[in-house]
Amino acid sequence: MPDVTENPIIDESIPKSTTNGYETKLENPSTGTSSFYSSEKLRRQWWKESIAYQIYPRSFQDSNGDGIGDIGGIIQRLDHIKDLGADLIWICPIYKSPNDDNGYDISDYTQIMDVFGTMEDVDRLIKCVHERKMRIILDLVMNHTSDEHPWFVESRSSRTNPKRDWYIWRDGKSGGLRPNNWESIFNGSAWEYDKETDQYYLHLFSRKMPDLNWECKELREELYNVTCWWLDRGIDGFRIDAVSHIKKKPGLPDLPNPKHLEFVSSFDYHMNVEGIEEHLREFKSGTYGKYDVVSVGEANGVGADQAVDWVDENNGLFNMIFQFEGTNLWEKTLGALDVLALKRIMTRWEKALEKNGWNALFIENHDKPRIVSTWGDDKEYWRECATAFATFYMLMMGTPFIYQGQEIGMTNVRFPSISDYPDVAAKNFYNLELAKGIDHNEIMQIIYITGRDNARTPMQWDDSLNAGFTTAQQSWIGVNPNYVRINVAQQEKDEHSILNFYKRLIRLRKENDLFTYGTYDLILSSHQQIYGYTRTSDTKRAYVLTNVTDRIAQFTLFQGLSSTQLVLSNLIDSVPEHKDEKSFKFHPYEIRVYIIDYKKKEHHHHHHHHRSAHDKKKLTTMVLQI
Repeated sequence: MPDVTENPIIDESIPKSTTNGYETKLENPSTGTSSFYSSEKLRRQWWKESIAYQIYPRSFQDSNGDGIGDIGGIIQRLDHIKDLGADLIWICPIYKSPNDDNGYDISDYTQIMDVFGTMEDVDRLIKCVHERKMRIILDLVMNHTSDEHPWFVESRSSRTNPKRDWYIWRDGKSGGLRPNNWESIFNGSAWEYDKETDQYYLHLFSRKMPDLNWECKELREELYNVTCWWLDRGIDGFRIDAVSHIKKKPGLPDLPNPKHLEFVSSFDYHMNVEGIEEHLREFKSGTYGKYDVVSVGEANGVGADQAVDWVDENNGLFNMIFQFEGTNLWEKTLGALDVLALKRIMTRWEKALEKNGWNALFIENHDKPRIVSTWGDDKEYWRECATAFATFYMLMMGTPFIYQGQEIGMTNVRFPSISDYPDVAAKNFYNLELAKGIDHNEIMQIIYITGRDNARTPMQWDDSLNAGFTTAQQSWIGVNPNYVRINVAQQEKDEHSILNFYKRLIRLRKENDLFTYGTYDLILSSHQQIYGYTRTSDTKRAYVLTNVTDRIAQFTLFQGLSSTQLVLSNLIDSVPEHKDEKSFKFHPYEIRVYIIDYKKKEHHHHHHHHRSAHDKKKLTTMVLQI
C-alpha cells in the first residue's frame, strides 16, 4: 500500500516560518544562487559548511615499509581527500602510547608514537593540509592516560606524591574487597590493586588506562596547558574522546545490585553525571574557547534534549557532538535495519538542534563494522546500498563525517583465526565465550558481524600487493582479500562507482546552501522502506528520497516532482522522464534528490518561458552527470 505524508503542508508551500531566523538574500550577484546570511539564531560558520574525513592512521597509508600506516603516508594521500571534496580531516590518536587500546592510552601528550613518525612530520602534515585549503583536527583523550604516563608513574610511587591526587585512588573495603562494585566498560572490575601503596586506582576502560581525577584543579590546569600547546601549533580543533565520563558520582558509591552480580554496569554513575558542565565550561574558556577552531565532543549518554545545552550556538560547551543512538541500532539489530526507529532517532536530533545547535553526522567510524555489511547487502546490492546510505545522512543538517574506505564501499572481513584479529576486545570476547564451551565457528560468526577490526583493515588503494597500503610483505593487520575488485584506482576510472557518486553528492551539498542551512522536515514518516525528508529555504525546497531496503518500494507524495528538478540519482540508467509525478516506485536502495526552485518557477512563468521536450531531456542528462 503506497504511503503518503502525514502533514500535507510540508509538500505544498513554503511556510514563512521555515527559515528559523536566518535571513536570505535572494540573488547573490557573483553566483546567482540563493545565499544565507548570519542572524541572531543560525550563524554561518566554516565548520558547518565542511565535509569531514576521519583517518585511522595505522591503516591509512604506510610510507616507510614497516607495515604500519604513518604520518608520511597521510601526507602522500592528502590529494585523495581533497579530490573527494572533504576539507576537514580528523586523525585518531597519534600521541606517544604503549598502544594497549590503539593509541587511546596516551603516555605523553606532546610526543608522537614512534611508528607514526616525529613532531616534525606532524608540523609538515599541518602545513600540507593548510596549503590545500583544508583543516585538521586531532583526537584529544582527557578522561584517562596510559599507566605508563609519567604523571601516573609519579602518582603511584607513593601515597604522599604531589601527583597522587591527579588520579582516583581509594582504599579497599575490609575483607580484601574492591572500593565499590563498578564494572569496567571493558569488562571485569573498574578497580586495579596497586601492591606498592596498598590502594586501588579507578579505570573505566582498560586497567592500563587509569582515569584522571578532574576534581583536582592542578591536574585540570595541566590538561588545559597541553590543549593550548597543540592549538598554538596550528591545528584547527579537536574531537574530544569519552568526554561525558570525566565527572564521577561524588563519593563513588556502590551501584544497586538486585541481581547480586560480582560487578555492576556503572554508566549511571560516571556518564554525563550532574556537575559535568562546570568542568567542561572551565575547560572551554581555558582552551579552545579562545581560538577560531572547531570542537567536537564524543558525548555518549547525552540525549537529544540535553544536547541543546552542550552545543548551544551562544554558550554551549562544544560546536557539535557525536550521538550514538542512531548507530547503536547496529548492536540491536545485527544486520536488519529498523527503518522507523532510524527515522525517529535522526529526526529527533535534527529538530532538537535546528535552531541553535549543530549535529555531527556519521554512519561509520573506527569502532563500528562496515555499513554495507551490516545495514546493507555487500553482495547483490553493494554499490546501491553504499550510495543510498551516503545520501540519507549526508544531506541532513549537520557536518557529515566520512570514515576512510566508506567512500569506496569497503566491507567487513572474515579472517579464519582469532589470532588474525589484533583488537583486544575481540580476543577477550573469544576467550570468554570459548571458556563457556561455545564452538569456535559460532564465536567467529559474531566477530565477523560486530568486530571493530572490520573497520581497521588497511585502506584499499589499488589492486597491487597489500592494496597499495604498504610495500612490506605483511601489514599490521590483514588486508581484506576483496581489495582486488574494491579499490580507489579502479573506482576513479568508473564514472558509476561509489567513489564518483560520493564526489557528486559532496559537490551537490557544497553548491547548495540549502543542504547546510535549510530546515529539515521528515516526510513519509510511517513508510517502512523510504527515508524521505525535505530541506527548505526561503526560495527552494529539496526532496531527499532514499529506499534504504533491498526491496522495491512504492510511495505517494502530495507534491508533484519532475525530472527537470532531479539533481541526483544513483541509477546507472537515466531515470525515465516525468512531470509533476506524485506516485513513485523505487528500485532496491534507489535514491533521488530533487530541488524545487520556487523563485525560478515564478520567473519562468512570468516570462512564458517553455522548454522543448528535447531540451528537458538534455537538461536531465546533464544534471544526472554533474
